[in-house]
Amino acid sequence: MGTILCRARCPTRSLRRPGDSESLPSREGSRAGTHLGMGARKRRAAAGMPLAHMHENPRATPHIWQPDWLVMREMARVLRGLLADPALALHGARILDFGCGSRPYERWFADAGAHYRGADIDGAHEVRIRADGTLDCGDGEYDLVASFQVLEHVWDLATYLREARRALRKDGWLLLSTHGTWLYHPHPHDYRRWTAEGLRREVEAQGFRLARMEAVVGPLAWTTVFRSLGAAHLLRTIPLLGPLMLPAVAMALNVCAWVEDHVTPAHITANNACVYVGLFKRDV
Repeated sequence: MGTILCRARCPTRSLRRPGDSESLPSREGSRAGTHLGMGARKRRAAAGMPLAHMHENPRATPHIWQPDWLVMREMARVLRGLLADPALALHGARILDFGCGSRPYERWFADAGAHYRGADIDGAHEVRIRADGTLDCGDGEYDLVASFQVLEHVWDLATYLREARRALRKDGWLLLSTHGTWLYHPHPHDYRRWTAEGLRREVEAQGFRLARMEAVVGPLAWTTVFRSLGAAHLLRTIPLLGPLMLPAVAMALNVCAWVEDHVTPAHITANNACVYVGLFKRDV
């Protein structure tokens, strides 16, 4: 399968071919709980799992008055496009969200007919992550392992990626997103950022093969998003008037960022993105 690298707004082709929303990068700060279907609710209750808090997911449905709206919006669009590809065969598939936080994308997998399970270090999910970073699950148990905005918080990447590979069946998929650039956001730590080439080589070194990579939001736009985040921080310190001004300022800067992203050449975004979303195939 050929490697494809494109910017986020290019159409997603078939894989068969060669809180405040500004806390986006935090694995939990922006991972709003999702609505669980009755079947999922019953299964989690039967397993003694806590039900997700029922409120809107700011990652899936960001609002233009959020300071990081453009990044949220483009990430959601890219992920939906990838998950809709029939090559993933999500209906009936076994999904492990490795570092799931508050499970923001659970609803999307459930709507596709997949069997979703979460794993995180707090132990409040279906799959336990042991103290040494290994997963309490069998070999080849899952069809797809998801990892959303997690890698930058993981120190031992080799163990993390090897465990993701071990949990996958022989022709399984790894779907991950992480930052090319972003503000420092420890949860509880924040170790690194990637280039597209560096991310590909890091993951492929642990037994995967890149199928597709999407670059989300180019440098003209993400610098404006950073200014929006800074303006939001400043306005919140101004009594009364500041919070009232914040939505209007964020909307103006978001429109500016949207225009900037659409005039940025694709090859610039491909190598200088805010977020990279990669789909990898497990090597046999």
